[in-house]
Amino acid sequence: MTSIILALVDGSTYAKSVCDHAAWAAARMQAGVDLLHVLDRPAAQHSDLSGAITLGARTALLDELATLDEQRSKLLQQKGRAILDDARAILEAAGQKVVGAHLRQGEFVETVIEQEGPAGMIMIGKRGEEADVASLRLGAHLERFIRASHKPVFVASRAFRPIDSVIVAYDGGASSRRLVDHIARSPLFAGLAIDLVTVGQTTRETEKSQEDARAILEAAGLSVDTTILPGQPETVLADRVAQNGACLVAMGAYGHSRIRSFVLGSTTSDMLRSCKAPVVLMR
Repeated sequence: MTSIILALVDGSTYAKSVCDHAAWAAARMQAGVDLLHVLDRPAAQHSDLSGAITLGARTALLDELATLDEQRSKLLQQKGRAILDDARAILEAAGQKVVGAHLRQGEFVETVIEQEGPAGMIMIGKRGEEADVASLRLGAHLERFIRASHKPVFVASRAFRPIDSVIVAYDGGASSRRLVDHIARSPLFAGLAIDLVTVGQTTRETEKSQEDARAILEAAGLSVDTTILPGQPETVLADRVAQNGACLVAMGAYGHSRIRSFVLGSTTSDMLRSCKAPVVLMR
């Protein structure tokens, strides 16, 4: 066992799905799972609550507020350990090895980047603990984390379903080419049917790009279908997901346009918001 999956768990409805997807991926990759729960730094929220109170009462109030903060911190740490224990139980019940379970405090993205070093892939839920699951808003940390991480990021959907195929969103750009190379090498994708989809006009350049990608994937022993479809990428890909059922979406985190290199690719953001399938993103 040489590979490690870093699974980020919290108290959201996505946490069990993260563990289930991590167990599925770990079994395919012969990987261990490293669990991480991040506690935000405590906010200084009581500094002006006693400004008009006499000295003795002010001191007593500040002491009480400090005690409440300490109690809250202890409760959050207990909750974090319970989340990690539950995650470990899910993975071990699925027969997978948990190589570590870490409780860290700090700014989320910085803390995860510090921890991701040995991991071959990062597993994260689409929305976090504070998100409204009825909305299409992404988790507050997700887009910033994808921009910051240099690892493949697996974004778990709300519930796990067995996966038998992969829709590869391919635009011929640098991140798409790196994605195809990764798929060809990674045991995560072995034996899965590959649906290589390019959204745009059918041109000789587009066909040649797809042929090159197909050759790399078929040389790795994968079964590949290629399709060029007109339309808006987020709409076309969402329809493809609905048609394919139990699938995984794989795409570059950034589109081919150089303008998009400054922000997360717009198609990527739209797919993450609307797609009900898990998504693997490659920088």
